[in-house]
Amino acid sequence: MAAVAAPNDRSPARPLVYAHRGSSRRYPELTRAAFVQALADGAGGVECDGHLVLHHDSHLGRTSNGSGPVGQHTLAQLHRLDFSTWKGVWIPPTHGAAHEQLMTLDELLDLLLAAGRPVGLAVETKHPSPFGQGLEEALLVLLMRRGWNPETGWLGSVLVSVMSFHPDAVRYLLECVSPRHVCQLVSQTTVATVRSGLRVGTATAAVCRAGMRLVVPPAVPVISRGEVEIAGPGIEYVRENPRQVEQWLRSGAVLRVWTVDTFADAHVCLALGVQQITTNVPAQVRRWTDPGAAGASAAPHRGSAPTAPVPGTRAPAIPRPAAPLPGTPRSAGRLPGAPVPGDPAPAGAPAASSHRG
Repeated sequence: MAAVAAPNDRSPARPLVYAHRGSSRRYPELTRAAFVQALADGAGGVECDGHLVLHHDSHLGRTSNGSGPVGQHTLAQLHRLDFSTWKGVWIPPTHGAAHEQLMTLDELLDLLLAAGRPVGLAVETKHPSPFGQGLEEALLVLLMRRGWNPETGWLGSVLVSVMSFHPDAVRYLLECVSPRHVCQLVSQTTVATVRSGLRVGTATAAVCRAGMRLVVPPAVPVISRGEVEIAGPGIEYVRENPRQVEQWLRSGAVLRVWTVDTFADAHVCLALGVQQITTNVPAQVRRWTDPGAAGASAAPHRGSAPTAPVPGTRAPAIPRPAAPLPGTPRSAGRLPGAPVPGDPAPAGAPAASSHRG
């Protein structure tokens, strides 16, 4: 296995691979098994949704045997649900027991800190939310309670960045967090993507898309004006807007492209010089983008299975930088003072469906 790139490398020889909700093609998304597998696959970082409890949808049902809004359940109630059977795959004991599959952000941080090497963590906050920017406040309080430095981005050996599709959420984060560690997500929003993401009919999707364009401020200017240093376009946006992407790269932005799951899309990113790739299949993307790997220049056979991990193995350790990351310091700003919610209070704010498919 090739060495894993350091998560703070802004000009890597190969793209840094983030595992989208863990190795979620192989194991249920956002579960302990998916994140354990991501580390075994050599992912340079992992991506997660939510803040207190890691769950993508605002409601239970798609990925569990529960029902109703996530935010109306206590952590104890959520832990009694089954979040892994729906995938139909066997989870080995090394990847956690059934009752350990639902994870909190605290638990994910513990897992990454025990990885034995630097790892990136990209946390997405989702809007619209009835809690408004309280979502970001609670996240920042949790991270800072754990010792996160919002200027350098480091929490021990974990390099944390935060991201959102909503520009207002991004600007709120920038009051406390260096732009080096804030990502503005961008989607190629069409009626088809809204229909798929919200699971509604064509007419409803068209109305929702029109409403979104009126209510949600445009995301692209946040990147083009240099307000953030990480640009997070979807692969569809990259394919449709290559000149815009090239302009962002020339201006010094770090490109974190999602969700790249095919050989062809991985090589679109390589050709453009994209520095970070988010994928459901980190082992394959690492192989496709590694110039020294055998078969890296050949497309995979149809139906090829993920590479099985070797139990107990770890990627080579990479020294953590001794000094803070370079860049112009920003004022730390006001530390959010919201209390950290806890059990038996609702376990987390509901998360609206992302524009991601």
